Amino acid sequence: MARWCYRHRLVVLLLWVGALFGVGFAGSAAGTDYANSFSLPNTDSTRAYDLMEKAFPQSSGDTDTVVWKVDDGTVRDESVRSRIEPALEEIGRMEGVGEVSSPYAAQGAAQISENGRIAYAQVTFTEQANSVPKELVEDVVDTAQNAERAGIQVELGGQAITRVQEPPTGIAELVGVVAAAVVLFVAFGSFFSMLLPLVVAIAALGTGLMATSLLSHVTDVPEVAPLLGSLIGLGVGIDYALFIVTRHRKGILRGMKPEEAAVTALNTSGRAVLFAGGTVCIALAGMLVMNMRFLDGVVIATSLTVVLSVLAATTLLPALLGLLGMRVLSRRQRRRLAAAGPESEEASGLAARWSVFVERRPRSVAVTALVAMVILALPVLSLRLGATDQGNHQESTTTRQAYDLLAEGFGPGFNGPLQVVAERGDTDALVSAIRETEGVAQVVAAPPAQGITVIQVVPTTSPQSEQTDQLIDRLRDDVIPGSGTEAHVGGVTAIFKDFASVTGERLPYFIAAIITLGFLLLLVAFRSLVVPLTAALMNLIAAAASFGVLVAIFQWGWGTELLGVGKEGPITAFLPVIMLSLLFGLSMDYQVFLVSRMHEEWVHTKDNARAVRVGLAETSRVINCAALIMICVFSAFVLSGDMEGAMAGIGLAAAVALDAFILRTALVPAAMHLLGNSNWWLPDWLEKRLPHLAVEPREEALEVGGATVAAENVPHARVPDDKAHSTVVHGFVRGADGEPVEGAVLTLHSQGGGLRLDRVTSLADGSYIVSVPGPGSYLLSAMAAGHAALARHMTVGDGALVYDVELAEDEVDAVN
Repeated sequence: MARWCYRHRLVVLLLWVGALFGVGFAGSAAGTDYANSFSLPNTDSTRAYDLMEKAFPQSSGDTDTVVWKVDDGTVRDESVRSRIEPALEEIGRMEGVGEVSSPYAAQGAAQISENGRIAYAQVTFTEQANSVPKELVEDVVDTAQNAERAGIQVELGGQAITRVQEPPTGIAELVGVVAAAVVLFVAFGSFFSMLLPLVVAIAALGTGLMATSLLSHVTDVPEVAPLLGSLIGLGVGIDYALFIVTRHRKGILRGMKPEEAAVTALNTSGRAVLFAGGTVCIALAGMLVMNMRFLDGVVIATSLTVVLSVLAATTLLPALLGLLGMRVLSRRQRRRLAAAGPESEEASGLAARWSVFVERRPRSVAVTALVAMVILALPVLSLRLGATDQGNHQESTTTRQAYDLLAEGFGPGFNGPLQVVAERGDTDALVSAIRETEGVAQVVAAPPAQGITVIQVVPTTSPQSEQTDQLIDRLRDDVIPGSGTEAHVGGVTAIFKDFASVTGERLPYFIAAIITLGFLLLLVAFRSLVVPLTAALMNLIAAAASFGVLVAIFQWGWGTELLGVGKEGPITAFLPVIMLSLLFGLSMDYQVFLVSRMHEEWVHTKDNARAVRVGLAETSRVINCAALIMICVFSAFVLSGDMEGAMAGIGLAAAVALDAFILRTALVPAAMHLLGNSNWWLPDWLEKRLPHLAVEPREEALEVGGATVAAENVPHARVPDDKAHSTVVHGFVRGADGEPVEGAVLTLHSQGGGLRLDRVTSLADGSYIVSVPGPGSYLLSAMAAGHAALARHMTVGDGALVYDVELAEDEVDAVN
């Protein structure tokens, strides 16, 4: 498929452009129909909501609030009334406004605080918040705030008002793309290589978001779903393309033609991308275990963007590579390739030195990394799930100011009243019992309708307070049963409390499901029991530490105003499920890219220390680069203007940073060094029963002059059906003083020296490994700066051969 897309690049590009604009046009024409439904079946708040719908069908639109406060006198003063009342009347005459309830009306006395300094009016629109035109809301805000003067403060709150103070759509995505572009340019040094992952990710994300808006007309998709889809789609879209482009560029630098390099990249890194994308989608689908209808739409939106990201990386990307050809390299790289020929891609520099350091000091590295993760995880012990509201907005917003004024004038509980819905029984006795209950500030019973009475209960504490949760439990467990009345406690505050309770109950089953799934996938992929067990433990550590960071920032308030995300409060109830799904998928990606390289070395050498060292040295740079892009993209969602989006962005950015820079770069390799060969243990009976799942394609081999040679070393060769197995020669290159020699070039030739079979460069610790087609006699040459170039014949048996090389000024001496 990669070759077809490469050669038919114009067709592929036209198909993608047509899909993007076609779905975009349909989505724009149809609009959106997002539905926010947090209720859960068989909960008390849902039963209360169903009864209210039956008695009082919702025919009116969104209700927002205009709040004003005077510094001196009261709101009843003529000087105040003469400014506020005309503004309210003008708002009432606007098209799209159904009703304005004023405190200056005959029944409006309750809308003025006891001290007379704060009052509010309710503005009821004819449409729900999502359907109210933005221009109308802006006119309402401007008209109300134009009534301000010295000594009179006017603020507005409500869902429709919140929409007009949000940053323009796409700001977070744009900032994330720009930050990712900087990282890509530094990593590649090429403008066109930088553009490739961005174009692929944007094409997939744009198509996914428009398709999500269309799906909102046929199924319930919450408002937060597109934001989370953007969050994960942009991150994985750029990362998946990054892995493939990196492999493609390496192929060209090694002397391959651009088309063959693209095919090889898609056949290797492309397979890993398919596996990684599949694990992310499976992890996201794990949210269905929670059996919460609200999360179904989130699963649809996020999984759709991930699928399209994988599709774009495996079809659109090779087409773009075909358009660029050699321009995927920088001009300097193209000149160097033409002048010096293909270069070796052996790992060197900081990555190789760190890998050697971890190998030499695994205990100290493991202990340091583990202590750091435990310290970061400590705040998770005080995790409290709940809901965010306008009280968590930034202090500069009018919605936060209105929230604070209402709390000041009418009590903290006024912003989140409870609705006790009574169906049968003595409602008068129930009202009296509620009024005498601890934690209740005000009780008002509405006239019954169809035998159903709604009692509004204003708590003495704020909606996010633990005391309010305790009041709800007290009403349900003691007050209502004691009154002999059949009633249910509802309202937004009660709904979110039930949501948090159900989430807490089901979360352990969800965690067990995704951890078990990850264990089985890694078990099949790496044929080991210890590797997946280690990965499962690391995923739990990463989750605990990332939630610790989340609690410290958003629940404890450490730096919330500095980050511009508003006031501290409980962690949004549905966020742990979403974050754990995404974190599981991303952790699996990094684990697969890291351990697959280690596994390859282990299969060839059966040397665990070398396998871990080489795997870390060769993959840590690309993993860290990919993680840095994810961090930039996720962190940018602080600018989304959405509290849930900011929580998810900061939480995932912290999770990726800790996972990539501490777990995968330090703790995992250190632990694998300590565990030794037991990393790769698998009982024989299990080995026979497990299916084979290859992340990387099998290396094909063929016969050349009586020897079995890797097919990639012989152009245009035909691979026979009976492929032979290869082995390796490995060891260390040292000087006469015993110090390791870095950068020594070792080349393996056929016995007569006519055919070059493999060429490598020794690492920082002097280690090397060359691939050998099979048992037989070969010629190994070695050269390094300051040493004469010499060669030695050697005989390789069925297994790997350890062959240490000592270099001197005038000779190459082979030991062993």
